[in-house]
Amino acid sequence: MPVLYHFSEEPGIPVFEPRIMPSRPEITVPLVWAIDEPHQFMYLFPRDCPRILLWPLPTTTDEERDRWFGRTEARALAHIEYGWLERLRSTRLVRYEMPAPGFVSLDDAGMWVSRETVVPSRVDVIDDLVEALREQGVELRVLDRLTPMRGLWETTTLHWSSIRMRNARDWDAPVGGTVPPSIRSMMG
Repeated sequence: MPVLYHFSEEPGIPVFEPRIMPSRPEITVPLVWAIDEPHQFMYLFPRDCPRILLWPLPTTTDEERDRWFGRTEARALAHIEYGWLERLRSTRLVRYEMPAPGFVSLDDAGMWVSRETVVPSRVDVIDDLVEALREQGVELRVLDRLTPMRGLWETTTLHWSSIRMRNARDWDAPVGGTVPPSIRSMMG
């Protein structure tokens, strides 16, 4: 079974109740969300921090690996805006370990969901997010704006994940997306 986590800025959550996500109106079933251990770096950020994360896939070309990663030994790159850097430095996160039974994989960058109420099995506090990213092998890159990266996912052979982009400067891409097949089956 995978090790699953849920990250929050809120300490002391005794139980996670399934809920509808306002940011994903296309998903109409209440869910508890979790991320698997290898992908936890995607959530080592303040909740509303817009970010674009990239990492190589087995199909990534040598040219793209060189272009984006150069000589870095990082396993992933995280891009944020300067306006979020101080908040990244000062935010304390709580990492809730979630018992895996009852969760279903979305087969998408380590995301898992459950329709059941979940009681966390362990709680850890992360005080230094920049260091936590470094420990996960993630290189942090800080940009004036993330908008120049818009559309990257249409042309790259790297894996990309964009999170909370509605909070990025000048980002006007629509909110929402497709419903993963595993959630579609839960919706009936």
